[in-house]
Amino acid sequence: MHKIQAKGILNADNGMNVYRGCSHGCIYCDARSDCYQMKHTFEDIEVKENAPELLDAALRSKRRRCMIGTGAMSDPYLHSERELRLTRRCLEIIHKHGFGATILTKSDIIMRDIDILASINENAKAVVQMTLTTADEDLCRIIEPNVCTTVRRAEVLCEMKKRGIPTVVWFTPLLPFINDTEENVRSIVRICAEAGVFGIVTFGMGMTLRSGDREYFYEKLDRYFPGIKERYISTYGSAYELASPNEKRLWSVFDEECGRYGIESDPNRVFNFLREFPEPEQLSLFD
Repeated sequence: MHKIQAKGILNADNGMNVYRGCSHGCIYCDARSDCYQMKHTFEDIEVKENAPELLDAALRSKRRRCMIGTGAMSDPYLHSERELRLTRRCLEIIHKHGFGATILTKSDIIMRDIDILASINENAKAVVQMTLTTADEDLCRIIEPNVCTTVRRAEVLCEMKKRGIPTVVWFTPLLPFINDTEENVRSIVRICAEAGVFGIVTFGMGMTLRSGDREYFYEKLDRYFPGIKERYISTYGSAYELASPNEKRLWSVFDEECGRYGIESDPNRVFNFLREFPEPEQLSLFD
């Protein structure tokens, strides 16, 4: 871990990353890709220690309140967050200024901040997003080794529901020949239904691989799934998009199950929900 003084914190879409790099160890992580031009070892987490101060200044200068997002490129609840509490401080600043917050994570460390998330949601809006990839706990421990498993993440989603905090699940990636099964799709959607999630985001029944990410992924395949790497190479070559051979059937199952439980599965509608900031109710002249 190393600390820096960042020059800015919010991007054009009002997203932020307090950390850069990751300690979760997910074998498929796209953020390892060379195209992101990370100048340090991926596990050597870059910490933007002045993130709260930058966020405070950025929100003071905004004319209109909106949703502030985090977690798109780096999980805001890495192991170091337990001690550093930078994500917590940023949430407190968001609450202070009356903005909304949406967080994407795989970690149950977010439970530490359920109080401030509930307060943000009461005052404006908070949405907790969690990534789920497999209902198989043993498989989860292999492909996402350094973070809580699916069962615990489902518990977190349920706790958020109890506090009235809306939730969204990212069901991605589906690793061809590993977790791209009808049983897994049905199980994940059922978990989401039990947790009362608003919607599920998935861009395809498969995964993506780029230089940097591909080499790491293949190394892990050789270690944990002997022979599977060769199937990837023979099936996909050096393609960026790796759709499951069962893609058409899996989409059908996914749509069927989301329809059964009334879960929003259109990514555009889910993203609109995430971006939508609640306008204050106008008081009637006759109230």
